[in-house]
Amino acid sequence: MYLCGPTVYNYAHIGNARPAVVFDLLARVLRRHYKLTFARNFTDVDDKINAASIETGKPINEITERFMQIYNEDMAALGVLPPDIEPRATEHIGEMVVMIEALVENGFAYESSNHVLFDVESYADYGALSNRSLREMIAGARVEVADYKRNAHDFVLWKPSTPELPGWDSPWGRGRPGWHIECSAMAAKHLGDTIDIHAGGQDLIFPHHENELAQSRCAHDGADFARYWVHNGFLSIDHEKMSKSLGNVLLVHKLIESVPGEVVRLALLSAHYRQPLDWSDETVDSARRMLDRLYGAIRGIEVGEEARADAVPLESVVAALEDDLNTPRAMAEFFGLAKTLNKETDASEQEKLAAAMVATGDLLGLLQNDPEAWFAGHVEGELSAEDINAIIDKRNAARAAKDFAAADTFRDELAAAGVQIEDGPEGTTWRRA
Repeated sequence: MYLCGPTVYNYAHIGNARPAVVFDLLARVLRRHYKLTFARNFTDVDDKINAASIETGKPINEITERFMQIYNEDMAALGVLPPDIEPRATEHIGEMVVMIEALVENGFAYESSNHVLFDVESYADYGALSNRSLREMIAGARVEVADYKRNAHDFVLWKPSTPELPGWDSPWGRGRPGWHIECSAMAAKHLGDTIDIHAGGQDLIFPHHENELAQSRCAHDGADFARYWVHNGFLSIDHEKMSKSLGNVLLVHKLIESVPGEVVRLALLSAHYRQPLDWSDETVDSARRMLDRLYGAIRGIEVGEEARADAVPLESVVAALEDDLNTPRAMAEFFGLAKTLNKETDASEQEKLAAAMVATGDLLGLLQNDPEAWFAGHVEGELSAEDINAIIDKRNAARAAKDFAAADTFRDELAAAGVQIEDGPEGTTWRRA
């Protein structure tokens, strides 16, 4: 499986995180039955990176190295496991040049003014992936044909670099690759001419994936490029498209300062991956409440090593995930298991059910924290666990002294801070609302 990864010149936004989380889950599900090789690339040569270097005055490799590391750390906070292969575009320039040479030699690409371009009219099936007619695309084109292009939709495979820009020697002079050829060359290098699954966001279907498909098939004597194309739906913010002009770009790096990564992960999985997902405060609050219910079900239940080793994910959850990653149905089944556990009174059965919940959580990338740590977790501006326990101690002392007015004051103080408390036979427990 190949997933188009980020262009590393800035922090990843929440829209970038959706494919990372969705296809991390797909990889987890596939590994139950198949030997999977999963590649997710880094685009570390791009005009946006060049612009960031000029704007900040920092070397290109300093920018790319920094944001590659930050991306991996931020995705790890969302429970995204590392891919098997993480190729960088700059490490595959030789493979790109060889692929471009094959396209030129076979009559699918042409050189013009130190550029090399793919001739879309040379490939009869161009537009099939995105269900677009080339004739209609040309008729509706709003872009002018550059003087080095035969027609508007020919796309760049190689372009010249001025001295201040990154560049590599090639048969067409010093230059750098176009974006589309990068993924084709990296996928072929690590996964072969034909791969099983190509994944990415719906926004990449055209032109990126359409162009990848065309150039890969033409460079490999018509061999199919990907047997299955899998795309996640768009993500909006409060029913608006996320954009810099609207000022609503939500960066994962900033978000996880105040929202636990598991909450972000569950929120991203709350809708079916192919459907649009609207991100809002309610999306986050709902995911947090859902996780509170799941952690609450296993809280206080000791799961021994033997029970954990014998546990497997709930069969109905697995069935839902194997049905086109139906995460809404999978979560409904997961909550059914939690409900069963909440009703169970036999300690042995409780342990088995809790172990099954943990195993199911492992598959989903959820329930990765200790329940007590989960409920104690806080962010800047919130009461710490120590503060909460101190207030509870004061409340309990007031209750023991029959000063119920003071006890109610302490309860109200906790409630105002978003902390709910429950009195039970084992004492007072608490969680964040």
